[in-house]
Amino acid sequence: MDDSTNAYSIRLPLFEGPLDLLLHLIKHNKIDIYDIPIAQITGQYLEYIEIMKELNLEIASEFLVMAATLIYVKSRMLLPPDETIEAENQEDPRAGLVQKLLEYQAFKEASATLRDRESIWTNVFSREPLTIDDIPAETEPYLFEVNIFDLMGALQKILKKAPPEAMSISRETLTVKDKIAFILEKIGGEHTTRFEALFTDDNSRVELIVTFLALLEILRLGLARSYQDGEFGTVWIMRQTENPVSEGQGA
Repeated sequence: MDDSTNAYSIRLPLFEGPLDLLLHLIKHNKIDIYDIPIAQITGQYLEYIEIMKELNLEIASEFLVMAATLIYVKSRMLLPPDETIEAENQEDPRAGLVQKLLEYQAFKEASATLRDRESIWTNVFSREPLTIDDIPAETEPYLFEVNIFDLMGALQKILKKAPPEAMSISRETLTVKDKIAFILEKIGGEHTTRFEALFTDDNSRVELIVTFLALLEILRLGLARSYQDGEFGTVWIMRQTENPVSEGQGA
């Protein structure tokens, strides 16, 4: 998008890194981390990069470096094996990437354990649990954490149903403030709203993008939180309560 058009851009602290995205894709696809189908994961990773560009989000250079790495590994996987080297001695082109993912995953799990312990000690004096009365009874009562990639994945499903069109988000056409007001009014009245329900009045791809940007801003400001009723399940948007849940339990 050309800066000369006074384009709207947004920078979010919600973003995690490229390794987080890869782990998200591996988990979502139920893939063995030791045997990553590199072509499939590369394709899905590049789809996320494209949606980041379409959202006009500032993409950290690390995401582009990882994209180049995935493409390089994919190209190496396509090469015929070296017949001068025995099969068991040939290096798997994915080995370096897998090692990084395993190390990062271990680091994240250790960090999560420390956060859980901190939360337990912080909440020694118990308080009333968060209620979700507006969620239908047939859904699971346990809420799973939602990250930025879960939200982007949910948006992708909606965008695939939207008619293709050339889009340019400018300050003249962007109505993020209006959409923020709309979302706050909706979750204020219903307390808990399905992610998809926020987009029912949007007829164009531009409107879908604007609504999503407004939602990200609301989440960034802490005015609402996002959850799933099961791992990779339905995404719910809940208005913030006077006693919000502890840090790390929702996006």
